[in-house]
Amino acid sequence: MTATTDPAATPATGPVAAEDRRGLFLWLWRGYLSRHWRLLAVAMVLMAIEGGSLGLFASMMKPMFDEIFVAGRTDALWIVGVVVMGIFIVRAVTSMSQRVLMTTIRERTAARIRADLLSHLMRLDGGWHQSHPPGYLIERVQGDVNAINQIWSTIVTGAGRDLTSVVALFAVALSVDWKWTLVALIGIPVLVLPSFLAQKYVRRRARASREIAARMSTRLDEVFHGLAPIKLNGLEGYQSDRYGQLIRQRVRAETRAATGQAAIPSMIDIMTGLGFLGVLFYGGAEIIAGDKTVGQFMAFFTAMSLAFEPLRRLGNISGQWQAAAASIERMRMIFAARPTLTSPARPRPAPQGAPEIALDDVRLAYGDLPVLRGASFTAAAGKTTALVGASGAGKSTVFNLLTRLVDPQSGEITIGGVPTRAMSLEELRGMISVVTQDALLFDESIRDNILLGRTDVSDAQLREVLDAAHVSDFLPRLANGLDSPAGPRGSALSGGQRQRVAIARALLRDTPVLLLDEATSALDTRSEAVVQEALERLSEGRTTLVIAHRLSTVQGADSIVVMDQGQAVDQGSHAELLARGGLYADLHALQFRDAEKE
Repeated sequence: MTATTDPAATPATGPVAAEDRRGLFLWLWRGYLSRHWRLLAVAMVLMAIEGGSLGLFASMMKPMFDEIFVAGRTDALWIVGVVVMGIFIVRAVTSMSQRVLMTTIRERTAARIRADLLSHLMRLDGGWHQSHPPGYLIERVQGDVNAINQIWSTIVTGAGRDLTSVVALFAVALSVDWKWTLVALIGIPVLVLPSFLAQKYVRRRARASREIAARMSTRLDEVFHGLAPIKLNGLEGYQSDRYGQLIRQRVRAETRAATGQAAIPSMIDIMTGLGFLGVLFYGGAEIIAGDKTVGQFMAFFTAMSLAFEPLRRLGNISGQWQAAAASIERMRMIFAARPTLTSPARPRPAPQGAPEIALDDVRLAYGDLPVLRGASFTAAAGKTTALVGASGAGKSTVFNLLTRLVDPQSGEITIGGVPTRAMSLEELRGMISVVTQDALLFDESIRDNILLGRTDVSDAQLREVLDAAHVSDFLPRLANGLDSPAGPRGSALSGGQRQRVAIARALLRDTPVLLLDEATSALDTRSEAVVQEALERLSEGRTTLVIAHRLSTVQGADSIVVMDQGQAVDQGSHAELLARGGLYADLHALQFRDAEKE
């Protein structure tokens, strides 16, 4: 199956339509924020009280100067003092409360987005993941979610607190003198075009920065998973230089994005400076003439001064939104990608017991490269069938088809007479256990790697599995026994130990179908003997398919399928295939000669 070409599955590289830009926050609201609307409503009320308190404080400047400092009224001193103290107490309580609420909502939202994103990513097809490396996806789950999480909370805070502050403070300014207010805002028309250009620039730079961050995560993922070959080939300097280039690109992109973001509040600074200059000349003349009082001027001056900071924050929001919009675009595109390998609408029940497995004229190509060219064979129920042949013959592809990691372009695969496409994915994969050459272990304890989240396993069952897989043989040598960490990808264990843990996992699953892909090829002779014994015990009573390059390991199989260039060219027992001659006899003779030379 070819990798998906759905445009929704590719990262954003250019601007999206205007209606999509307008819908980005709506998508975030409908998908995640709306479920917290009650807490958000309470938080915004508290923000409004916090923001409105600044307007009340500014309005107290007039009685403070006119009644106390100019008229000298001592009774007004206590009234104004108590009111101002009350304003700051209210502001402190509302500020702390809304911050706690917003943090709660923000963290819950981020957790939900990450969980949904990871769940969705794990359900996408293998072809999609081939074109989207792990580092890229890690950056989407971590970096992009952080960017989105910061901006929506900033927008809500701006709407709830800063916008209320600006409205309240301008109301005070207008109540003093509407002409002074107009003079203070004289620089606003100058801001329109530069602000628009700055927003477009920030969005482009932010998009570039997020893409570079994804490439950096991909590079780190490759380096940390390839430390051994890097050391053996002396590639430390080479890899450091490659990562250094990405770092320098990220620095340039972030600096340019920050320049664009900083330009918007800086323009507000210039506007504010022009406004103050105009008010100073226009209003100062009225105060000198006695048309206005000092208290009126101080109330106006305080209101405009206090409006300065929330105005800057509101101006900065547009730049931050442009930066976060690039992340939201990519997030939406990932969620828009859909798996093509899905369960049927009305699935048929899975067969019971150890089933027969059959391939009938199965054909599969990756792009223009044919992998299976009409493969047909049958694996008997409850028996062991081996797949042998040269590399590239299609053996591993058969396993991918059986588990529906890919689907064929034509032909049919049945398990117990039921087509694999007719079963639900959950039931199909639930009846198959796979043990591969590179046993995948997680960076958890050995116990967790075997149980894989199951809580219905008794101690007696676990001991039986550990003994059967020969895991019990090496547990006493580990510091914490079964609770010892396996290390990243099982690196704390030897190859043989990892294989035995994987076999114990398969034994515990107790599925009717077992797939063994070169399960002992990377082991030394002693480990291979132990693991082979465990595999034989695991295969009992199951329909088992084995991939092996060393024919000596499959001579005892009930049936051997010989594959060549995507076709099953022969099938029979070891003795039958040798007696018939052909490809299997040639492979056996070649390996026998190589063994003699060794």
